[in-house]
Formats: sequence, C-alpha cells, structure tokens
Amino acid sequence: MKGKTILVVDDDPNLCHLIETTFSLAGAKVYTANDGQEGIKAFYDHRPDLVILDILMPGIDGWEVCRQIRLVSNVPIIMLTTLNKDEEIIKGLDYGADHFVTKPFSTQVLLARARAALRRTQLASTPESRTVYQDDYLLIDLPKRQVFVRGESVRLTATEFDLLSYLFLNAGQVLTYQQILEQIWGWEYRDSVDYVHVYISHLRRKLEEDPRNPRYLLTEHGVGYRFQPQK
Repeated sequence: MKGKTILVVDDDPNLCHLIETTFSLAGAKVYTANDGQEGIKAFYDHRPDLVILDILMPGIDGWEVCRQIRLVSNVPIIMLTTLNKDEEIIKGLDYGADHFVTKPFSTQVLLARARAALRRTQLASTPESRTVYQDDYLLIDLPKRQVFVRGESVRLTATEFDLLSYLFLNAGQVLTYQQILEQIWGWEYRDSVDYVHVYISHLRRKLEEDPRNPRYLLTEHGVGYRFQPQK
C-alpha cells in the first residue's frame, strides 16, 4: 500500500476512521467522504488509486457513485455492502465494481482485497513483442490499454481489460477458473467462480461478433476459458 492513495466513501464515520487507520498503517494516503456527493467531489479532487465505496447511503447511493466514476475512470472499486445476494453482486459488477466485501468484515480481509485489486496493474509488465494482437476484426494493444473492434474503440473497465490481457497473454491455453480468479482478483476469491462468468459475458458482448457463438473467448466446460487467436 505504500505510496497508494485510497478514497473511502461511507456514511458511518466510525467505519471510515477504522478503514483510514488500517490503510494508513499499511502505508497508504487515505481520504474519506461521508456521502455520495462528497465522495464524487473527493474523487475528482484526489484521483485515488483505489475507491472503497459503501452501497447503502442517503442521497446519492453507492451504485450511482460507482456509475459516475466509471464514466471517467477505470480505477479499482471495492464495494462495501450488507447485501449478500447474487443479484446484488451481479448488479455491482454490471455497474463496474471490481470487488465486494460484506459487512461486518475483518479489516485485514479488506486490506487483502485492496492489494488484489491493485495487483492487476502488474499485467502490463510483459515483453512488447507479446503485447499486441491484430486481425481483420479485433485489435488488442496492451501497452496502450486499447481495444478496437472493426476499427472502433471499445471501452473496457480495468478488470475487463486485465482479464482479456491475461487470456491473450496465454493464448491457446486453457486457464482454469481458479487461475483466473487468483490472477485477476486474488487468491481469496478462488471460490467466486461467478465473477469469471460475469466478466467473460461482458467481454463477449463487447468484443464478439456473435456473443452466443464466440470465436475468441472460448469456454472449456467445467474447467475455464481460453483466448483463441484467429488466422
């Protein structure tokens, strides 16, 4: 966490203070906000490396804060929630959240989630010769973090891009659900297979000509997924 800037948005001042203390001791610079509107302003003021965001807040709730941040940034977002239903998690993923932590939680678990969210930037440190894929339909440029379909730029969230990058860098190789979860989200997510399915679905909708009959992002049933280059 050393050198990282964290923004915590939660309407519970005591919880904000607890999280601030935890991350400050880990070496991070922490800013806090106690409602959604203040959180959006703090995001623009401080441009954090990571946002920790409560869902249930008066006024502008966490869903809307997440949506507004995603309009301008791919910063990792961890959502804090008392809602532990699959449909709520899927809704959060659709809004662009990267991770979920259910209240009450251990601060050390939250810290581990944060480290996992920040680890994904390491995917870019690969030899340049392996970081560009291009055919007549799809272009993936890892150094520039850009993806084009038929020459048109495709906007991906940071997690979507990192998942695509991981699959592409291992093209032709089946990556298991557990490998994907540990690399993109962290080892503590190794049982959260639904995360992988949701994000693969997002990528197929954005990249595949026919998402129901994908050519690039292929399923190995019961095992995982692989990226299949086209000749």
